[in-house]
Amino acid sequence: MSDISIHELEAAINFWRIRSPSSGDELELCKEASALSKPYALLIVQRQSALRLEGLDPKARSAWESYVHLKNSLES
Repeated sequence: MSDISIHELEAAINFWRIRSPSSGDELELCKEASALSKPYALLIVQRQSALRLEGLDPKARSAWESYVHLKNSLES
């Protein structure tokens, strides 16, 4: 499987934030952006530039795969 760069992960988070803006008084992220924010933060803290798809937990992987599918659909 391929690596996901920190820039691609950030783009996915922003995609979900635009598609489903934060809500409530707490401005809570949607579930997809929230799931992807955890590996994104780890990349920053660990000073890494990419991670393996296999390294994502099931929720983050689902959010990533949905993002890729929707992005590819919009570009077609």
